[in-house]
Amino acid sequence: MATYFKTQNLIWVLALTLLTTSLSTAQRAEERWKLQASLGLNNPIDVDDRDGYFSEYVNFPTINLGVQHMFSNNLGAKLDLGYNRSKSADRSKEFKLNYTRINAQLVYDFKDILNFLPAPIGAVGHAGPGISMTTPLGADTNNTYTYPNVLGGLELHYRVSETLSVFVDGSYALSLSGKDKYRPAVDGYSFNGDLMYVAIGVSVSLSGCNYCY
Repeated sequence: MATYFKTQNLIWVLALTLLTTSLSTAQRAEERWKLQASLGLNNPIDVDDRDGYFSEYVNFPTINLGVQHMFSNNLGAKLDLGYNRSKSADRSKEFKLNYTRINAQLVYDFKDILNFLPAPIGAVGHAGPGISMTTPLGADTNNTYTYPNVLGGLELHYRVSETLSVFVDGSYALSLSGKDKYRPAVDGYSFNGDLMYVAIGVSVSLSGCNYCY
């Protein structure tokens, strides 16, 4: 009988151990997910500067929203949406532009390479393909453009707590549309060029922080 109870107790201990391990593993998996949001400035770069349209060098706003998942301590991926508004410079023909992009990117944390940085500071590179959608406002709203891009950038993070960091992101979206905007040409303003932006944001880890940056 004593042997029976010992066996039963051993089974319960093993079951509880397996259950605890499973819950711990599930929690660690959740900790790898992060939400990011940032606000900043942008500069659209037109491939054709002979049509009399060119924007201000500094435009507001840039709004970025994304979700990120780390596969390991250094490598991850994210999907993000960016919205940008720009307007004509003083010497340009008048226009306003909405530039929206969606990008799927690989993420690399340089913590093992830049190990000389203080503990709260981290650097994260990101790059990947996406789609740009541009829509002029006013009389030129029909001159929309959709084209592929490749975006690359670098984020500098400062860890505020285990679940929160603030960061500065500088990025460049390279247009893959070619030089010709429309064939045949259309009247008014259109845009299919590059975009660069600088934004300040927050990164929130979900349910903990295995990989804080």
